[in-house]
Amino acid sequence: MIAVGLLLAAVLTFVLSFAFTRIFHRSQTMSSDIAATRLPFFGALAAIVVKSALLALRRDQTGYQFWQFAWLVVLVTCVTWFLIRLSKGIENFMLERLQKKIGTGRKLAKVETQIGLLRRVLAAILVVLAVAAILLTIEQVRALGAGILASAGLMSVVVGLAVQTPLSNVFAGMQVAFTDSIRVGDTIVVEGERGSVEEITLSYVVVLLLDGRRMILPSTYFTTTPFENWSRRSTEISGNVVLELKWNAPVDYLRKRTTELLESSDLWDGRSNSLVVTDAVGGLQTVTIYLSARNAGDLWDLRNMVREKLLAELVADYPESLPDPRIQPEIGS
Repeated sequence: MIAVGLLLAAVLTFVLSFAFTRIFHRSQTMSSDIAATRLPFFGALAAIVVKSALLALRRDQTGYQFWQFAWLVVLVTCVTWFLIRLSKGIENFMLERLQKKIGTGRKLAKVETQIGLLRRVLAAILVVLAVAAILLTIEQVRALGAGILASAGLMSVVVGLAVQTPLSNVFAGMQVAFTDSIRVGDTIVVEGERGSVEEITLSYVVVLLLDGRRMILPSTYFTTTPFENWSRRSTEISGNVVLELKWNAPVDYLRKRTTELLESSDLWDGRSNSLVVTDAVGGLQTVTIYLSARNAGDLWDLRNMVREKLLAELVADYPESLPDPRIQPEIGS
């Protein structure tokens, strides 16, 4: 009987998996997500089959209660596992549809951050409910209920102190996601380091730094500490290149060459292009080039390219305009 039931469970799992795979065959992610739900779905069906068989055939035998409890644990675990996998599949499906509708960008990153956080909250709730459901089937645990309720005042204080920091991080994580202060993919500066937001969880944020390191910060950091978000409204960003040159430097030539370099580069977004002399002290002038790019990474590469090209041309054609490296001039503020 049990073997037949398990065989039927396996067949039903395969048929439903095949049917939903065909229904969502146009989705790039749903096939893998559906495959991820097969094992927990089969496990839940198998637990129901075995529990039913034990109830029908082994109810009066020794060890019946133990095996019923064991298979109840399997059933609750598999159902919880299935629901968590299902929520992940729904999240991926929704994000895929939104990406086709609105494309990539800040709006999609906002939705991705919020939906991902909601899924993690749901997963945490499901795990807590599963553990509670298993424990409440134990008579000794149910008997403790009255005593726990009787000492609820003391317990609430103890639990409140114990979970104050974890809960504050959880609520801070929700605040970060739904107030839109940062999103997945944002370029931010934290603790003097620049990086991009790689992941936002219930209790911490992962920042991928420029050198490949990952800085993990508690969610409360982003609600209590000032930080820079270079892509808060858009990814476009402006910057400058500073050159210290002698007074005989060919400023007009540099201005012309800067425009030519920017217009020939795919890194420049066309918004800002200005070269001005911003200071002149101690026989040197400060030439500042203002430029812009679509994002922080492009700006970094664009600044380095412009600086390198202009200095190379000055060394080759106007070496007399470069300051003597042995002289340390006093530059005004």
